[in-house]
Amino acid sequence: MSDDRVTQTPHTTIIERRGSGGGLLIGLAVLIVVAVAAYFMIARGDSETAKNNAITSAAKSVESTADKAGSAIDGATDKK
Repeated sequence: MSDDRVTQTPHTTIIERRGSGGGLLIGLAVLIVVAVAAYFMIARGDSETAKNNAITSAAKSVESTADKAGSAIDGATDKK
């Protein structure tokens, strides 16, 4: 019978640590900044549209008043 030799070698355990989630937090912060910027850009666009509509309305009112004044002047000169 042969003698079996059993040798035990020491084992080394390597524990890899993962990130603490800092990258996830930075990504979330960037996403929030982009969302807020997009909101303000959209709100600014709505403000510009409202301003343009108000100017157009005022211009039409002035045009209408000028037309009425022109008609009144034409009517007054036709009577003479």
